[in-house]
Amino acid sequence: MAVLGATYWNLIDALKMQDLGAEAAIAEVLHQFSPFLKDANVQACNKGTKHAVSIRSGLPSVSWGALYQGIAQSKGGYTTVEETTGFAEGLSSVDTRLLKLHPTETGKLRLMEAQGFIESMAQTLESAFFYSNVFTSPTQFHGLAPRYNSLSNVNVIAGGGSGSDNTSIWFVTHGDMQTSVLTPAGIPSGLQREDKGEVRVLDGSSNPYYVKEEYFAQHAGLCVKDWRWNARVANIDVSDVIAGSVKVNALMRKAYHKLQGTHAYQMDKPGVASPGRTVIYMNRTMYEALDAESTNRPGGTDNFVRLTPMEIQGEEVMSWRGIPIRRTDALLNTETLVS
Repeated sequence: MAVLGATYWNLIDALKMQDLGAEAAIAEVLHQFSPFLKDANVQACNKGTKHAVSIRSGLPSVSWGALYQGIAQSKGGYTTVEETTGFAEGLSSVDTRLLKLHPTETGKLRLMEAQGFIESMAQTLESAFFYSNVFTSPTQFHGLAPRYNSLSNVNVIAGGGSGSDNTSIWFVTHGDMQTSVLTPAGIPSGLQREDKGEVRVLDGSSNPYYVKEEYFAQHAGLCVKDWRWNARVANIDVSDVIAGSVKVNALMRKAYHKLQGTHAYQMDKPGVASPGRTVIYMNRTMYEALDAESTNRPGGTDNFVRLTPMEIQGEEVMSWRGIPIRRTDALLNTETLVS
């Protein structure tokens, strides 16, 4: 079976190369809460906290040759786009008096409090990868939804919804030439954790006390070098899907055939220097509906593509047409209608 992390550079690989030890362990925890980070291809920014990307806007022309005639000159067209990064941060504080009451459980108590911050950080980033918009939230980075926000984009499929209970299903191809998570130059990859030790703080009445404090931060951005390798099924009416009047398989099939190449997860795409790997993202409601469609009733027959298990980094996940499916709670059932 295909192993996603065996060929491509992901967040844990980047951390291990930095020899960060404990931070690599934190990344393992972070991945439990962030499906997108499990698959992400990681690149360092080439302009500090920003990343300049050259995107091909036109192909060079070629011509038929003839003996004793020259070759017409031509060149490709390129556009430079500058991607940005942002950072999320949090402080975990545990009253030192509580720690003294449980001297043998100090590490456990601090970890319990820290784990809430780790999960919150992961959820914040996961949501940002899909919905963050630098035009409305300039301290963040540009996510996928504001890039695929119009039905005039051929890789955005209309799901048929028109109300306020809409969601999306995403096909995202991770790779150097497709979609990457960015980290600023000189900043370690992944979640950073700093033990600040004992710190004097004030309560709500401005009275002082002491806490053991930990600082958490993660810098990240998103780069889409070639938009053709991603696809979005937007405006999926959740209530209609639950009622059974909208078929998820049919919508996914339309998105699948919009991708650059329709060989999706296979790593030996002919003619592609850096093929990446495609992953499907949907929330639990859509996953349950897809699972229901892909299971025959007793005696029933249909032509749906069945969900099949595959292994990724030792983890068994379900796949659709050989593409792994990730369930993420970051994808809302209340998305704004895409027009």
